[in-house]
Parts: sequence; structure tokens; C-alpha cells
Amino acid sequence: MISRRLETAQRIVVKIGSSLLTESMTGKLNRKWLEALIDDLAAMRHAGQEVLIVSSGSIALGRHALNLPSGKLKLEESQAAAAVGQISLAHAYQEILSGHELSCAQILLTLSETEERRRYLNARSTMNTLLRMGAVPVVNENDTVATTEIRYGDNDRLAARVAAMISADLLVLLSDVDGLYTAQPGTPGADHIAEVPAVTPDIEAMAGDAASEFSRGGMKTKIAAARIATEGGSHMLIANGRAEHPLRALREGKARCTWFEAHATPRAARKRWISGTLKALGTLVIDDGAVAALERGRSLLPAGITRIEGEFDRGDAVSVCDGDGHEIAVGLSAYSSRDAREIIGHSSHEIEELLGYSGRAEMIHRDDLVLKRPGLPE
Repeated sequence: MISRRLETAQRIVVKIGSSLLTESMTGKLNRKWLEALIDDLAAMRHAGQEVLIVSSGSIALGRHALNLPSGKLKLEESQAAAAVGQISLAHAYQEILSGHELSCAQILLTLSETEERRRYLNARSTMNTLLRMGAVPVVNENDTVATTEIRYGDNDRLAARVAAMISADLLVLLSDVDGLYTAQPGTPGADHIAEVPAVTPDIEAMAGDAASEFSRGGMKTKIAAARIATEGGSHMLIANGRAEHPLRALREGKARCTWFEAHATPRAARKRWISGTLKALGTLVIDDGAVAALERGRSLLPAGITRIEGEFDRGDAVSVCDGDGHEIAVGLSAYSSRDAREIIGHSSHEIEELLGYSGRAEMIHRDDLVLKRPGLPE
């Protein structure tokens, strides 16, 4: 069952915990394990699946390089360790992936990139472009600049936000546990849970606080990640990644895990977020040709817009109305109202000349548009 789900997922986010990437005794990179994991990822990539990595490990590696003592680090010490560790971590990924003829891209995110819509759109566009080009993005929280107030503090929830951001089919959390138990693993009556249909208060109550010295996340953060991922339309699984080739073991049905079920597709979840939680800050009035294009499932182009009402920034939600004032859609604008007024009624190839930079061809991309009029295709 799980192996089939892994094979059919087209876009997969794999989160790697610090306890897997680093050797417990020395704090050095566990290169042999990483090479085996990249073998698994490369096989998935060459099979046509898109793969993005969310990687912990930069602070642990930097801590070793700087000979910092064990125990909790001060914020500035963690940032310094991350600055050192990010270099060696990125180099390791680049070197190993290139051996499989795969390009590697490093992306450093903070909380604001997934919560502020303009930054969210920029990050999402970059990651989608890299995946489309066949690269393997490696994401980590930007610990070198993030302060306590603007950071995640764990990469489980960051991975879930990234999975929702790029509309991933599946999020895989590789850790030092093989899933969720009814009680602390190893204690009497602790039973492994193979599948979680929904993240309920009872499921949340089963999570403990255990985390290793090199990890900032325990089961509580993984359950929180499961809620974020599944509400965003991504299935999620937690598996023990300590053995070599952990993804291969999952595909072959040889590894135990806990599967968290999403009840909507990533596309449907994203559409629900756009239509149900965002307030429209402006209005785009479009001509009959643009209405017909939307009916055929197309994006909204500047040429089809006749008038703009209100003030909004790039990434803000806007209402789309026909010439009679009937709302037919709502979506995220790729341009601010100021720039939009310069390009409406013009062909997309004129945008660079009009604005002085090469922006998106669409005013609202089809993926960022929710149709309101009954009978129009989603």
C-alpha cells in the first residue's frame, strides 16, 4: 500500500533530520548514509518524480567545526554554527547529486517567506522553476539571520509549509523513529499506529517531547507538521531513516512507518485557501474574450483586462469581474495595482518594455485563480 503510494506521487518533499545526517559521537557528516539516501532520491528523480529536500544539519556540522561545547547554544552561537555548517552541507549535497548527473540548488528560508504572500510567491515560483528544470532544491531554515521571533525552530513544520507551498503530493519525514505510537515507544502497551486518517486531539495527545541532542524537533512537531501538510493537500509519512537506503526500503515495503492521510488534493486545498481565507483588495474588470479564455481553463492575461479598481500589491487577492460587474473569479495578482495599470490591454510580450523588467506573462496564473461562476471549469 505505502509502496504504491510512493510510486504514484509525482512531487515529493523529503525532510532529513540532524540525527541522521550527523554521526552521534563526532558530530561529523554521516557521508555514507547520505550517499545511500541520494541513491534513492536519484532513482526517484530518474523515474520522473520531482524531489525536494528539506535538510537539517547545518548547526550540528558547524558546531563540530567550531568546537562548540555540548548543550544548548545561545542564539548568536547557533547562527554562527549555521553559517559555517551551511557551506559544508551544501557542498556535500552538490557533490553527491552531481555524481548522479543532477543539479543541486540551495534555498534558505525564514518564517516570513511562507507567511508573507509576496515572498511566498517568489519562493514558490523559484522552487517550481527549479523542479521543472530537473534540479533538486535543498531547503533549510536560514538560521544565520532568523531571530527567535521569526523562525520555525524545527524543520518538520518548515517541510510541511514547503510541501503545501509547492503543492507536493507527499511529505516524507525521515527521523530516528518509525512513526507514531500510542505511548512512549518501548513502554508497556505502546502500539505502533500504521495509518492516521485525520489529526485529531487524541492523535496530538499521543505525541511526546523526546528529541535528541542534535535535533530540535520531537513527535509534537511532527504531528504539527502532519496537520499543516494534510490541510494543504499533501499526504505525510514518518519513517525511521537510520538504515541505509530508507526510501528504497519504503518503496519495497520493508520499512514500517505512519501514514497521515490528506483529504483533498494539493490543488483543491490551495484553491480553498485562496477563495476562503483571503480578502480581495482590488478588482480586475475583464472583457468577453478574457471571460471565454477563463471558461477554457486559461490564465488571465493583461490584454483581457479593461479596468482596475482599488490598490493592491503583488501577491494580494483580487476579484475578477465581467463587464456587467458580476464576479466570476478571485485570484492572486502577479503585479501591484500600479504596475498592472501600465500593462492592461497590452500583450504579454510588451511587459518588459512598459515596466522596465521582465515579469510574468499572466496577470493571474491559472494555479492562483479560483472560478466563482457556476459551470466554469476548475
